[in-house]
Amino acid sequence: MSTVTKRIILCGLGTVGKAFVRLLAERRGQIAKKYGLDIEVVAAVDIGGAAVADQGTLSVDDLLVHLDAGGAVETFAPHARPGLTGVEAVSRIPADILVEATPTNLVDGEPARGHISAALQSGLDVVSANKGPLVLFYREILKLARDNGSRIFMSAATAAALPTLDVGLICLAGANVLAVEGILNGTTNYILTRMQVEKCAYETALKSAQEMGIAETDPTLDVEGFDTRNKLIVIANRIFGEQLGPDDVPLEGITRIGLTDIEKAVKSGKVIKLVGTAERSDSGLKISVGPKALDKDHPLASINYAEKGISYLTDTMGRVTVTGGKSSPTGAAAALLKDLIHTVILAD
Repeated sequence: MSTVTKRIILCGLGTVGKAFVRLLAERRGQIAKKYGLDIEVVAAVDIGGAAVADQGTLSVDDLLVHLDAGGAVETFAPHARPGLTGVEAVSRIPADILVEATPTNLVDGEPARGHISAALQSGLDVVSANKGPLVLFYREILKLARDNGSRIFMSAATAAALPTLDVGLICLAGANVLAVEGILNGTTNYILTRMQVEKCAYETALKSAQEMGIAETDPTLDVEGFDTRNKLIVIANRIFGEQLGPDDVPLEGITRIGLTDIEKAVKSGKVIKLVGTAERSDSGLKISVGPKALDKDHPLASINYAEKGISYLTDTMGRVTVTGGKSSPTGAAAALLKDLIHTVILAD
């Protein structure tokens, strides 16, 4: 098998970015042998600056040791470039792919928006775990990619390791997707499951989720449905060829769901889940996020606690459902690595 070398710039060395470096350190040789892909990290950028390989590639093993010891990437000698920004790195350093792992910003999409735009303008492919620019500026990003002959891989931005887009775009190729339904947020699913199984109040289940680290101190993004909406937008845009934004999705979270609602659903042979839905109709694509009382034989009804799942309804392949996928920085990093491999083994 011939080997293809891809030079990457990594932006973001938080929990996901660092987990990505760890996977590269562990599996670079395996990836080269199995997929014929040699990955060279030519620059790694974080908020304080960057490390840049003057020649060849950065040693991911040495970089990982440096990061594990508490060092910042901009002090990784002899490659340290304090103050170098992601946009500067992407614009100046010859590379093939941007791996974007900075924290998601759903206000203006920065700094990822700038990184992705600069990469596409330079003709790089983009692999992103950051959903901010994809939710807020999908039309702009798509046009940049098309104008410059670049590609965007974004499965890491749609429920981490759960292969939402892979199933819809690859496994169901040739079929018409009629509808997509997804439990895309583990926090809300955990809360609703606790309420059903233990017959506890919403506040009790939420507190438990926060104590376990499943829910944030401010759980608004999850419990009000914003996280599910954002992931659904990315999925719907890719699967259905739409250019939807946040204002296009009717939204309801789970904060109004009480124990009486849960018990009423159970008595009717149903179970309440927070579901993101996109469905083709005669009038176009109907899309929404909100609590649904699912029949117990629905494939998403048995997904409990912090698990996630997505179900596709097609014209020729019937219904296809996939569940699970690790919800962690390692799971998101693994999805980035998968997309990076796909830049080589999948046709444009």
